[in-house]
Amino acid sequence: MAEELIIDWVRQNQLTGIEVASKWGYTYTANFNPHAKVHEVKEHSLSKLQEQWEVTKQLLPLLTIYQVHSATLDSGILDNAEVLDFLAQLKEAHGIRMGITTSGANQEAIIRKALEINRNQQLLFDVYQVTYNIFDQSLFAIIQELQKQNMRVVIKEALANGRIFPNQNYSHYATAYQYLHELAQKYKVGMDAVALPFCLDSMHPYKVLSGASEKNHLNENLQARLFKLDETEIVQLKACAVDPAHYWKERKQLAWN
Repeated sequence: MAEELIIDWVRQNQLTGIEVASKWGYTYTANFNPHAKVHEVKEHSLSKLQEQWEVTKQLLPLLTIYQVHSATLDSGILDNAEVLDFLAQLKEAHGIRMGITTSGANQEAIIRKALEINRNQQLLFDVYQVTYNIFDQSLFAIIQELQKQNMRVVIKEALANGRIFPNQNYSHYATAYQYLHELAQKYKVGMDAVALPFCLDSMHPYKVLSGASEKNHLNENLQARLFKLDETEIVQLKACAVDPAHYWKERKQLAWN
């Protein structure tokens, strides 16, 4: 449904000069009910890919990146020759980049496996949408490797699903909250506009996704482009990193909203 809304929006506004990326592999089932027992169903089969591509292809020629939604070792997507062959055909036929998105404490293992997949004498996946933020910096080294290979790195969850904002349930982040507040005061922005340039200035990725769902949130996020963190500030924010196993255990406990 969300993709169809985007298609309608693009058509109605006759937009040019924008880049559109899409993902496949999940079916949203909650009908915008945050209390639903099941919110989405993952399926990385060839039939699901073909079904969802029929909708996604309507975004051409604006579509530039097509991604596997939450590639995991367990789903078998990175070993499914039929699916990988079909993705390679789409990549060649439409001149789009192919990517994966990753989540979980084993993101690096997933990325390294994806980097072994070749089709038509070239790497199949050249875009990696990964989790990286003040609290989970576990992919720092492999992101640098990807960039050296001219891969596009897209950062998601830059705000740690909202955990960069002070919350009494996360008292263990008190030191980080205090420093984020100090930087926000210094640059006269919100704490979100400090967390975003941390990702931008420490990693220099292709894109950092804000995740904003409201206009005022987007406007606040955009203030991240008004300044640059200095090296000392980046180093101190790097010291806020936590163990990725703890980070992802905590993330699993977050409620849908």
